[in-house]
Amino acid sequence: MDFHPQRAAVLALHWQVNVIKPEGFFGAMLGEPVARSGVVERAVRFHASAGVPVFFTRFTIPEGEGELVRNTGFMRAVGDAQEAFRPDAPGAQLVPEMADGALTVDNQKLSGLAGNDLAARLFEQGIDTLFVTGVATNLTVEQTARHGTDLGFTVHVVSDCVTAADNAVHAASLANLELATAGCLTAQEILGDR
Repeated sequence: MDFHPQRAAVLALHWQVNVIKPEGFFGAMLGEPVARSGVVERAVRFHASAGVPVFFTRFTIPEGEGELVRNTGFMRAVGDAQEAFRPDAPGAQLVPEMADGALTVDNQKLSGLAGNDLAARLFEQGIDTLFVTGVATNLTVEQTARHGTDLGFTVHVVSDCVTAADNAVHAASLANLELATAGCLTAQEILGDR
């Protein structure tokens, strides 16, 4: 795939302990499927090889709840367990494989581009293309990819660098995103000979 590295970035969503490790808040739901899928290792390789900036988002809840709105079952659940999502809580940290030198933005929304200044920062840097990685495909990945598309970014979900708790749900989400974004691509399709 041809893209201009100076106009592209990776948006790496929710690669944090609470989301993907067995000991995290969502560990019972996502820990085993994430480990089985091998997605962390693939995403680490993609992030390192893409040759573009990588921006991580973390779902955190500061004292006073920040911009958290308890308007869904998901947001009520994390709001009720907000101590586990404090910015300095162990579960809120990026997994060690991802944390080295990461540019990280926190928010209290499902979309990684909502409730923070990340979209404005990306546009200010001349970035117009986003490659999305993260967990879960049907939650933050889909929400962020659709949101980014609506904001005017050219968004490609990196299909082998995302996963969900259920394979059928993951596949359905990718099918939706194929239509609702610039299309899903594998890491190899993006990297080519890089």
